[in-house]
Amino acid sequence: MIYRLSIKNYAIIDQLDISFSDNLTIITGETGAGKSIILGALGLILGERADTKALFRQEEKCVIEGSFKIGKYELKEFFRENDIDYDPNTIIRREITTDGRSRAFVNDTPVNLTLLRELGEKLIDIHSQHQTLQINSAAFQLFVVDGFAQHAELLLEYKQKFKQYRKLKVKLEEFIEQSNSGKAETDYIQFQYNELESAKLIDDEQHDLEQEQQTLSHAEEIKRNLNHAHYLLNEGEAPIIVQLKEAISVVASLEKLNDQLNAIGERLKSAQIELKDLSGEVEQLAENTIVNPSRLTEVNERLDLIYRLQQKHRLGSIPELIALMNELGTKLNLFNNLDEEIEQLKIQIGQLAKELSVVAVNISKNRNKAIDEVEKEVTFLLKEVGMPNAVFKIDNTLLPEDQFTQTGIDQIRFLFSANQGYQPIDLSKAASGGELSRLMLAIKGLSAQYSALPTIVFDEIDTGVSGEVARKVGNVMHKYAENMQVITITHLPQIASKGQTHFFVYKENKNGQTSTGVRKLNEDERVREIATMLSGENPGENAILNAKELLLTN
Repeated sequence: MIYRLSIKNYAIIDQLDISFSDNLTIITGETGAGKSIILGALGLILGERADTKALFRQEEKCVIEGSFKIGKYELKEFFRENDIDYDPNTIIRREITTDGRSRAFVNDTPVNLTLLRELGEKLIDIHSQHQTLQINSAAFQLFVVDGFAQHAELLLEYKQKFKQYRKLKVKLEEFIEQSNSGKAETDYIQFQYNELESAKLIDDEQHDLEQEQQTLSHAEEIKRNLNHAHYLLNEGEAPIIVQLKEAISVVASLEKLNDQLNAIGERLKSAQIELKDLSGEVEQLAENTIVNPSRLTEVNERLDLIYRLQQKHRLGSIPELIALMNELGTKLNLFNNLDEEIEQLKIQIGQLAKELSVVAVNISKNRNKAIDEVEKEVTFLLKEVGMPNAVFKIDNTLLPEDQFTQTGIDQIRFLFSANQGYQPIDLSKAASGGELSRLMLAIKGLSAQYSALPTIVFDEIDTGVSGEVARKVGNVMHKYAENMQVITITHLPQIASKGQTHFFVYKENKNGQTSTGVRKLNEDERVREIATMLSGENPGENAILNAKELLLTN
């Protein structure tokens, strides 16, 4: 529960310090005095977004601080998980600087707004007048039933499984889309791959084939010239090797006359040996050079295939063609694997759907059990707030078990009838503003109690009620305050008289500037304030007596 709220430099508030009681606190004041501004400041320390335009003085920062007693509310684990120092008397502070920056602290530990909102939801429920329409939303109606069902762990299990289920479903849809779009090009990729694979390309064959082509294309010329070279070396009228042999003999006959001729003779002998070898090789090459038109045709066809593939794919070598073939093969494998993955995903989704169904059915059973309790409790409270003939029902329509939503397979709908003899119909079509306010009061209070929420704040939830009904609404608020802290902003004296603590909000002028002030009323001041609420400014004796009577009945 909150026991102190300090506000500095916010909206039309210069500085306020309010100490709340732990039961029913009443806040009254003229319209525009700043009651809702106080709630706005409270909202800031509960994680709502800030606006620099809300600064009272633009040259100073705004500081809002709330002190909470949280020892009874099992929040130690939350503080531990978020690395915040736990203190049963926790202080939450929010600062807004002049340049628009906002900082938040819990027990002097800096926290972000997400964490602040998460903590705030565990401490206070602020219900403003416009939020009464929230009762018509399916999400809120389901939230109410789940609060009574008390199955938070089961809901968490379902949400985790559903998140995984949706993730797999999205992945499956993506894979199917990829598969469908891929099939349009798979045939072409397969054709390209088959064409390259059937070519049975070898890394260095192009160079060898081009060399062979050159040889085969000029085989007759090569053979003829080689034979002629062999003829010149070994045959003919004056063979080179024979003449070299004679030269060796001549030089050998002169070696005794000149020592240098020994070296020349040796070199001539080496040349003779070399020429004999060359002659043999030339002869062998000539014999091996065969004119083979059919082989030339084969080589030309093979090279034509290689050149055509290179031109088609705009590549310059066989290794590049082989790399392309491997790449195409990888793509084909991916498409094949994609189909396998699609089948595996379908199996996983089917298994997860079975698990989800089990959890969803258990959640639905819990909700159906809670529905009876909610109907009973709300109907009783509606009688307490002056609606004895009201009928409140909750309709739960089950979706097919394979049509999961984020919250399960239940479609909750509140049905209502305020008058005897009328069947309950959809709440949005059945209730007036005043009836909605009382229904919301009943539901909000019950929900807060079942969720063990420390504090609930009602901001003019009494709209549309008056007289005896207002008194009964006040009685219900007073009853709620027996188990939790209730803070109520009201314009009705019947409700204001039910509080244990009463604050009056007013405007005052200081140094030519209007600001909001708050004071805690003593018994006499409280009598006069309620009398004023009954009859207007300057209440008469009867209004004073009536106010005292209202206060004595509590």
